Amino acid sequence: MLGSSFSGENMFIAMHFIPLAGFFTEVTATAWVLCAVLYFVRMFFITAGYHRYFAHRAFRLNRFWQFMFAFGAQTSGQKGVLWWSGHHREHHKYSDKLEDPHSLKQYGFYESHIGWIFNPKHKRVPVEKIKDFAKYPEIRFLSKHDWIAPWSLGVLSFLIAGWGGLWICFFLSTIITYHSTFTINSLTHKWGKKRYQTGDESRNSWVLALTTLGEGWHNNHHFYQHSARQGWFWYEIDITYMILKAMSWVGIVKDLRDVPAKFKFAHRPEKLRELGIEVAPERTNTNQLGSKNLKSKSTGSKSEKRRKNTLRNHEEMIA
Repeated sequence: MLGSSFSGENMFIAMHFIPLAGFFTEVTATAWVLCAVLYFVRMFFITAGYHRYFAHRAFRLNRFWQFMFAFGAQTSGQKGVLWWSGHHREHHKYSDKLEDPHSLKQYGFYESHIGWIFNPKHKRVPVEKIKDFAKYPEIRFLSKHDWIAPWSLGVLSFLIAGWGGLWICFFLSTIITYHSTFTINSLTHKWGKKRYQTGDESRNSWVLALTTLGEGWHNNHHFYQHSARQGWFWYEIDITYMILKAMSWVGIVKDLRDVPAKFKFAHRPEKLRELGIEVAPERTNTNQLGSKNLKSKSTGSKSEKRRKNTLRNHEEMIA
């Protein structure tokens, strides 16, 4: 649904007025309930699908569930999964530098929040950044025909709740989902708490973590981007991770990546020493893959080596 260029920008602005049609038609309680349900479900697929799976490969899915996560994410109308995830990998590679597609620091609020999407410079799908998923024909088809999923959901909303379902269930929830997602690109690179030194302006926001099902723990995420879990401590609510964990119990999701202790407790040297992890006097940025200054005394296990090789391969993919 989100287009490129000036016409796409005008369409996006006009879309904000469509839910007002609800004042001229009957909007049932069912429509309002479905609006909330669609917001929650689509936000999950954005955070778990677009972001944690396709952009960061933080867990594994079989081909069927991979397709379903892609379809679910694209019902949000935020373009094809290859476009979304490919550009997100670019964001992490160049976070808050000139090459970052949506840096608040470099380009201001409007451009980082929504303007970058309509910039012709970012219209192209960066296939070279997402070759690992572009190899699947069904994902290429879905990404190319990105209108299928949101239009299907729009029709379903109408069939369930009439015109009120279309205006409120679909369009209103879509608009709210847009801006909730976009606040992570804009607001969490300016406001919030910075626990870790990441080399960029990423922040943690508990408010945005609630509205986006866990994405608000953005400083955590930029410090170690490969984890399926963004709320690293018990008090950091991460609903997306909770759902993924439940899915892993029934075999839908496999190999959920957690946060290594050396990253989780990097801000607490005494805890690292307690865990047997040597801490150098000065730490460097760990935003990409790891820190040369955090060394475990008990490295060398086969599982740890496999994990390091997997992460290294992923880094080569997005480099």
